[in-house]
Amino acid sequence: MRPSSPVAASKSVVTRTRAKPADSDAQWTFLSNHTHVLVCLAADPEQTLRDVAAKVGITERAVQRIVADLEAAGVLERGREGRRNRYALHLDARLRHPLEQHCSIGDLLALVVDRRNG
Repeated sequence: MRPSSPVAASKSVVTRTRAKPADSDAQWTFLSNHTHVLVCLAADPEQTLRDVAAKVGITERAVQRIVADLEAAGVLERGREGRRNRYALHLDARLRHPLEQHCSIGDLLALVVDRRNG
């Protein structure tokens, strides 16, 4: 009979690192395009949607739809400054999925926005 491992006995989660897959051009990511747009606007609220589209890798029209979704959900507000838009994020807005509703937009962005470059 094999002795049970200490990990199995304690029912703790085992974290393993994996080598980078051979196909490093994976077509999926852990975060949605909505999150990618939020990350971009959190990093620079004055950038153009064309710039956001280039960074996210989607069309400018897709970014416009995402911004409209986020505005309708109360996650951001769009304001004009001269000829440019400026985006204000509501960091206290809750994430929408039941598994994530205990977290706010601010909690999520704190994990992924790179403040070193801004």
